[in-house]
Amino acid sequence: CLVPADPEGVSCPCPPARAAVPPLPARSGAAPWCPYKVFSEGQASGRLCFRSPARDFQCPPPSCRAHRSPGRALVANVLRNGSVLLQWGAPGGPGRDLRGFALNCSWDGTYTRFHCDSVQLGPRCRDYLLPDAHGSVRYRLCLRPLYRAGGPGAPRAECVEFSLEPASRQDIVIAMTAVGGSICVMLVIICLLVAYITENLLPPAFGRAAAPKRGT
Repeated sequence: CLVPADPEGVSCPCPPARAAVPPLPARSGAAPWCPYKVFSEGQASGRLCFRSPARDFQCPPPSCRAHRSPGRALVANVLRNGSVLLQWGAPGGPGRDLRGFALNCSWDGTYTRFHCDSVQLGPRCRDYLLPDAHGSVRYRLCLRPLYRAGGPGAPRAECVEFSLEPASRQDIVIAMTAVGGSICVMLVIICLLVAYITENLLPPAFGRAAAPKRGT
């Protein structure tokens, strides 16, 4: 459970549910913290977390690619570091009846579709960071407003689909170089260990030729 500090991947551990909320900033009219719950598969109660919203975030190319839902209300900003920042605006229904937002995520596997952890966000949340998304995988994220009983009917969810680019060739070369260097170091250590055992721990070899006797 993470509380991302910024959309570039910097994050800190999620505080306990009873932790005091940090003091509000001086700027008025903006929610300083976004409370949300993460529901893993099979969990009845989610993990409560808080994150600071990234309201002033812009998606500068080529380090970021923006994908919009058909209704253009939900935007997925795909960053080069493998994280995805979702942004959305206020829904059209009455604000006083808004209870929050439900975010559902899934991605295509080779033979089936897998579901990510579902997230329920507070009514003033307007963004959410999905860290460490898989490369070469097509994602589908759907956001739906939640209203109190007696409020407007269940609105249609806004869905956006995107896929992350695979790891660059430079990253692959760096990874292969690191693995090759580790193997070389292990081989050197094994050779030194064998030499040490041979010289110090094994008994001397039998059958050595006797030293020649001097003539009388």
